[in-house]
Amino acid sequence: MIDFIKTAHLAIWALTPGGAALGRKIAGMLPDADLYLSRKCGDRETGCLFFSHLADAVTKKFSGYDGHLFIMSTGIVIRVLAPLILHKTIDPAVVVMDEAGRYIISLLAGHIGGANRLTKEVAALIRAEPVITTATDVNRMPSIDILAGQRDLAIENPGAIRHVSMSFLKGDRIYLHDPYRLMIDALPRKSMVADRQTAFQKGLAGIFIDDRVLDLPDQILVLRPKSLVVGIGCNRHTPMTEMRHLLLNTFKESNLSPASVACFASVDIKADEKGLLALGRSFKCPVLFFSKKELGEVTTIEHPSAVVEKHLGVKSVCEAAAILAAQNSHLTVPKQKTPNVTVSIARKSFISSA
Repeated sequence: MIDFIKTAHLAIWALTPGGAALGRKIAGMLPDADLYLSRKCGDRETGCLFFSHLADAVTKKFSGYDGHLFIMSTGIVIRVLAPLILHKTIDPAVVVMDEAGRYIISLLAGHIGGANRLTKEVAALIRAEPVITTATDVNRMPSIDILAGQRDLAIENPGAIRHVSMSFLKGDRIYLHDPYRLMIDALPRKSMVADRQTAFQKGLAGIFIDDRVLDLPDQILVLRPKSLVVGIGCNRHTPMTEMRHLLLNTFKESNLSPASVACFASVDIKADEKGLLALGRSFKCPVLFFSKKELGEVTTIEHPSAVVEKHLGVKSVCEAAAILAAQNSHLTVPKQKTPNVTVSIARKSFISSA
């Protein structure tokens, strides 16, 4: 695993001369860190940013960094951050340390945000004592949100994390649906229950890893793998809104999760299509493009189009592109269309449909 401090954009905050000295030392060890100092420490130094009021400065900069290191009392930091905290799935990492550099505390977004990792890594740099208080870490239990992040699994209902974590801490059995074996090797197998009916009847917490949408109890944590590829064909200058509307309707009608989209795929003559590129950005997914020759070599098309063949010389764009991008031989959802857009969905070949 890559160190958090090697890739994160960090802010270091200090109020006193002693904190400023420690902040300069730590900033010099980090590849991408900005040092913010109170003007009371003096504002003639170079390589630093200065603030007059801590709360105002942090409010402006809080969401712009992956993590924040405060060299000051924990009480001050809590009062400043209280109005800014949204949710552990989106808050940046926050750690606090004393200006003598003896202790460094993971305060906010310990798992998903990376504060626990930041705490340990900075502690190792300056030989401080890391303080981690999250229950799963203290008890050396699996941190399900960290495991999800490591496996590129989108957390659909983060409120269920607490049910899974509590079951681990209590030693209770947990329902696990993991047909693609993305997490099973990281969990204690003797605690896992595979039978859904038994698990639900007993009210067990659980983990459901799948791109399918099912009606599940609140205590089941739903994790979405990046398992689906969307093939798209479109007329020139089709707006992104029309593409997105058809796509979301298709996912809904097929009981599939849009959070499982791994990428989009189309023909290479659409590589400059603004609506398609915007769709990829809206899903934070890449858009792959295939040549007409590549599309024409796909032999498992379910709904060939005479119109597409007349204009492009191939029988299909959306279905052929989805099949190619998924490295698969069949479609999960065949072609769906509006007057200007066609979409189809395939499941990536490394993930079975079991």
